[in-house]
Amino acid sequence: QVQLVESGGGLVQPGGSLRLSCVASENISPLYAMGWYRQAPGKQRERVAFIPSRGETNYADSVKGRFTISRDRDLSKNTFYLQMDNLKPEDTAVYYCHWGGAWGQGTQVTVSS
Repeated sequence: QVQLVESGGGLVQPGGSLRLSCVASENISPLYAMGWYRQAPGKQRERVAFIPSRGETNYADSVKGRFTISRDRDLSKNTFYLQMDNLKPEDTAVYYCHWGGAWGQGTQVTVSS
């Protein structure tokens, strides 16, 4: 089964930026959608950003205009990203990528002054 590895999380001040990466261990069919999810303490996991196999990219209302999901143009890298700008304390969570039926292990994002 494909394995996903996230990276790029960390501690950032409000208003700051981070870029998360998700790297797959093997090529994944373009029929699979790719997405970023997050889970804050005591809350359910929620979808943050999503690229469907067909159709338009979509975002949770809470991150629209601040987060951007994209795939590396070099498809051989098997990587996609989540660019997060103007981060807010409420963005604090463990972020997970989902692709090809697999989940990454999660990366912690903490937004605090």
